[in-house]
Amino acid sequence: MPGVPPAAGDAPARIAPPPVVGLVSLGCPKALVDSERILTELRRAGYALGADYAGADVVIVNTCGFLDSAKEESLEAIGEAMAENGRVVVTGCMGAEAARIRERFPGVLAVTGPAATEAVVEAVRAAAPIAPQPFVDLVPEAGLKLTPRHTSYLKISEGCNHACAFCIIPQLRGRLVSRRPDAILREAEKLVAAGTRELLVISQDTSAYGRDLAHARFGASGLRAHITDLARALGQLGTPEAPVWVRLHYVYPYAHVDELIPLMAEGLILPYLDIPFQHASPRILKAMRRPASEARTLERIRAWRAMVPDLAIRSTFIAGFPGETEADFQHLLDWLEEAELDRVGCFAYEPVAGAAANALPGLPPREVREERRDRFMAHAAALSARRLSRKVGQTIRVLVDEVDGTGGATGRSAADAPEIDGRVLLRDAHGLRPGDLILAHIEESDAFDLFGVPAGQ
Repeated sequence: MPGVPPAAGDAPARIAPPPVVGLVSLGCPKALVDSERILTELRRAGYALGADYAGADVVIVNTCGFLDSAKEESLEAIGEAMAENGRVVVTGCMGAEAARIRERFPGVLAVTGPAATEAVVEAVRAAAPIAPQPFVDLVPEAGLKLTPRHTSYLKISEGCNHACAFCIIPQLRGRLVSRRPDAILREAEKLVAAGTRELLVISQDTSAYGRDLAHARFGASGLRAHITDLARALGQLGTPEAPVWVRLHYVYPYAHVDELIPLMAEGLILPYLDIPFQHASPRILKAMRRPASEARTLERIRAWRAMVPDLAIRSTFIAGFPGETEADFQHLLDWLEEAELDRVGCFAYEPVAGAAANALPGLPPREVREERRDRFMAHAAALSARRLSRKVGQTIRVLVDEVDGTGGATGRSAADAPEIDGRVLLRDAHGLRPGDLILAHIEESDAFDLFGVPAGQ
């Protein structure tokens, strides 16, 4: 209270000094502008700026790579910074020769190219994070969230390198740009410390993560920018007493996705794959510019489930794509029946301005597209009901999302992502709170949801 002195023995709250960053800027005026932008963002983030190596927590060397003499000057500057300080982030034009820099100075913390302000700031944050200051910070360390406290989305990249005929995402968001894995892991650690029990990993193409970074290693731990390595690291954040669910969304079915299945078998990530197959007819997949080996996909699904029997697969499909015949659509229904996907959605095709598919012939009439979508969803609902009925009598883990105060609670199983999949509706669930991870006995099911009671009731 104002005017009331602290009690005897109370230590006054102390604000920790911010980390100090030093900078060496070489090259042309454009490089100087890049240096100014880097320093501006670091100062805005709360870092202090130092004038010498000795007092700096991190040193940034903004290099020039135009002439051989300039490159040698840059290498000398990196060498001096490594010798005097040892914690060095390299940026600028010579960053294009990252292999040469790392070969000569394997201990550098990070190497980025020119005009890479965000990447440099991320590298500094990873090397010298600013300690949270609960007395003065206006924003919680985990950031402001629009989701419940116990669930958090974790974006690992932006953009997409595919050229699907129906999609304009690359035009809107550009090509793949992956975040540093150590920065992602640091964000995840903050979210978990703030109470997150479920990390929902998202991007435009999650399984392509790190390709644009040549799957390089980053940070003190040398974490590789690859979805398998990142998933394993995220899966190790929880403890037996407070496990953390890691759920992967938008996983394109590359061959290396097979490497994720053992992580599910180990319990490091949820046995859940969100794969946008879009169709099954080879002819339509080719027109969509999607992989057309639907038979091979079925083989892989069987192999995945042999290793992880409780694997849940969700997907989305398009009905009525230009050129789709009734035979193509029936092929899709037959494939769905054989694949036995757990959760599916379907959209009636609609032309999108700027999409290549607009030039394709044979667009089915709107009423045909919508009828096929409805028929697909009816087929999918029957399939879902059949698969969910197999869980009746089982005891499964449930993450509680809501409680009603009268003994009812709503949660989700490992097979259910928030907002898009099914729910587990619980009775006699007194004393539970959102974010609790419990065991529940399943008593009933319908086409989309499970019904049960906390185990032991």
